[in-house]
Amino acid sequence: MRLLLPLVRLGLSALPSAVPRRQRRLAGRHSLVDGIPFELPVDSVDTPALMAAFTVDLASAARLLPGDELHPVALPGGRGLLVITVVNYVRTDIGRYIEYSIAIACTHGRRAAPPLLPGLLRGTFGTGQYVVDLPVSSEISVKGGKGIWGMPKHQANLDFKATDSVVSSQYETEGHLGMFIEIERPAATALPLRVGAANYCAFRGMLMKSFIYFEGAADVAFGKRARARLVLGDAPQVAGLHDLDIAADPVFTCFLPSTRGVLDDHFESWFLTGDDPGRTYGDTLKSVVDLGLSQQWLEPPRIDVGEKS
Repeated sequence: MRLLLPLVRLGLSALPSAVPRRQRRLAGRHSLVDGIPFELPVDSVDTPALMAAFTVDLASAARLLPGDELHPVALPGGRGLLVITVVNYVRTDIGRYIEYSIAIACTHGRRAAPPLLPGLLRGTFGTGQYVVDLPVSSEISVKGGKGIWGMPKHQANLDFKATDSVVSSQYETEGHLGMFIEIERPAATALPLRVGAANYCAFRGMLMKSFIYFEGAADVAFGKRARARLVLGDAPQVAGLHDLDIAADPVFTCFLPSTRGVLDDHFESWFLTGDDPGRTYGDTLKSVVDLGLSQQWLEPPRIDVGEKS
């Protein structure tokens, strides 16, 4: 593996930026959306992030996806994939905040995709992740992320801690534990990533698809080299995750000490449909109309999750 790393780095370094040309053309222009001022592109810099992915029961994952056209990505062996991504946004147009994404890898279309192909043909299968829960630190992040892009953001008690050996983040809301994630820092692979990803979210009875792009040097571990600890709490927002049969060991872990990210101002939406004429998906517009622009954080998490047994 050590012999291959220089070649992998060289190959990844040759890839072009994933950020669309339109975003680069808009650089320096200004927008005022729902009272939130943005200087385009909507980006972040000097931002560390952690990721961990765990296999889950495929049928249970499917039950968490709204409507009829989202399908969990099927791994070999008939399992799905839960992806935890925590981003410590240090510098953005709306100030500092932490974002704690809990999502299920998915595809979008009439039918589920065969195993492996969604990773190779992302555009063909609409590969992305369905965001089940997305707590953030500040009110302004909720107002923008949910009100504009339809993300299921809500303000919560969050932290992000990085040492030389581990990186962790804890999420609490109204005195209840949502989730605790801790990863052992992978070896310094420093892979130069330039990637784009699609987020699917339910809001106002619609499926919202947004696009984000990241660039940074990633330290990554796979299989037995990847070590993580996930503790799932009793907060109502994560109740559905208890039925997923989340694997104890991760498929991979990743730590990016510093990234630059761009959230595309272009997004797509569709009506979510089903057999029940009275059912809606996601929060309503009422949940954002009275939100303000505060960048103030709640108190840090306090619940002791204990040591690994």
